[in-house]
Amino acid sequence: MLKGIPKILSPELLKVLAEMGHSDRLVISDGNFPAESMGKNAIVIRCDGHGVPELLDAILQVFPLDTYVEHPVNLMEVMPGDNVETPIWDTYKEIVKKYDGRGEAAVGNIERFAFYEEAKTSYAIIATGESALYANVMLQKGVVTE
Repeated sequence: MLKGIPKILSPELLKVLAEMGHSDRLVISDGNFPAESMGKNAIVIRCDGHGVPELLDAILQVFPLDTYVEHPVNLMEVMPGDNVETPIWDTYKEIVKKYDGRGEAAVGNIERFAFYEEAKTSYAIIATGESALYANVMLQKGVVTE
């Protein structure tokens, strides 16, 4: 056991987060995301018993967001004509505000199929059991300055 590390972060996940470099991307996916097929060239970590918000909060405690891009946090846009509410996005924005001085401005949106293409080039994908729709989030790693 370690002090100061959220218990939800497994040794495997901590290792991956530490291996990542500046501008590497991490996807935290909902339960419907095709993590295994999108992650053929990435590390896929299964966290099926957890939701995205709890993992996002724990990860941002140890993971610096990129300060050189406008949106180091990106959400998958709802498809036009898809009548889906996304209240979980408000939860994500509140979590990001706790760890990044840009607040909600650090969060952007990526069209669904563009999100998939970006995910294919990510360093790692965390597959969760999140049941909310359009609950996928992509983080871009920054540098530690302290």
